[in-house]
Amino acid sequence: QVQLVESGGGLVQAGGSLRLSCVVSGTIFFRWNGMGWYRQAPGKQRELVATITSGGTTNYQDSVKGRFTISRDNAKKTVSLQMNSLKPEDTAVYYCRDIGNNVWGQGTQVTVSL
Repeated sequence: QVQLVESGGGLVQAGGSLRLSCVVSGTIFFRWNGMGWYRQAPGKQRELVATITSGGTTNYQDSVKGRFTISRDNAKKTVSLQMNSLKPEDTAVYYCRDIGNNVWGQGTQVTVSL
């Protein structure tokens, strides 16, 4: 079955950067599926951060535009999220999602301190 494994989370000071990666296994159709990054902060609902289509078209939540960049490497079956100029309000568990198969990763914690 399709599995997603995220990595790259951690603790960073405000203004810093992190790069999240999500490796997908168990599918030969990766290049045709849309992929996304979502996040969930304590006490809040999970929200969309960014998506990327099979053709590379990207979409971002307004609060991260200009700071975050989503990308994909079809050969490596990997989708990444480069996060720059991080803010304390970016603190959350970040989840990768295979939109086509509606499969989620286990999440990776991102904590941004003042």
